[in-house]
Amino acid sequence: MANHPPYNNYPDIGNTGEDLVAQWLKSQGWVILHRRWRCRWGEIDIIAQDGGVAKNGVMGRLGDGENSNLTPSPILAFVEVKTRSPSNWDAGGRNAIALQKQVKLWRAAQMFLVKHPQMADYPCRFDVAIVSCQQISTQFTAVKVIEKSLADYSTAAYRLTLQEYIPAAFELANDNGE
Repeated sequence: MANHPPYNNYPDIGNTGEDLVAQWLKSQGWVILHRRWRCRWGEIDIIAQDGGVAKNGVMGRLGDGENSNLTPSPILAFVEVKTRSPSNWDAGGRNAIALQKQVKLWRAAQMFLVKHPQMADYPCRFDVAIVSCQQISTQFTAVKVIEKSLADYSTAAYRLTLQEYIPAAFELANDNGE
C-alpha cells in the first residue's frame, strides 16, 4: 500500500473551482443559496438566485415547459461546475454534461424545489461553468499566453481560471430527457 501524504497537502481542486465560480456569481449580483446541495439523485454544485426580470434562455417552473421570459420573479440557477486540467479528455468538462448527467441534475433540482416550495414558481435554468486548472511550476520554463478569463484564482500550487459560464446550458422536457 502506498504511503500518501495527508489529504490537506493536496487541495480539492473541484471544490476550489466551485469556490471561484461562487465568488464570480456573487460579483455578478447573484446570491448563493446553497453549495454542494445533496439528495438521493446526486449533488448540485451551486444553487444561486438573481432577482429582476427573467432573461432569454430561462424556462418556467421545472416540468411545465413554459418559457417565462418576462416574469419579474427571481431566477434560480442550478450550476454545474467542471474543473479540468488544460489537456483533459472531455473538452474541458463540456462532454461530461451528457444526457444522463442532465437528467440527474434535473431530478435533483426537482427535489430541491419540493423541499423549498416557496421557490417552486421561480423561473429556473441549468448553467454550466468551465474552470481550467493548471499546476504552477516552481521553475521558470517559458512565458505562456493566458486566454481572457471571467475570473482567476491562484493557490501556492495551482492557477484556476473561469474560462466560460454557459447560462441555460441545457433544458429537459421531462425525466426521460425527451
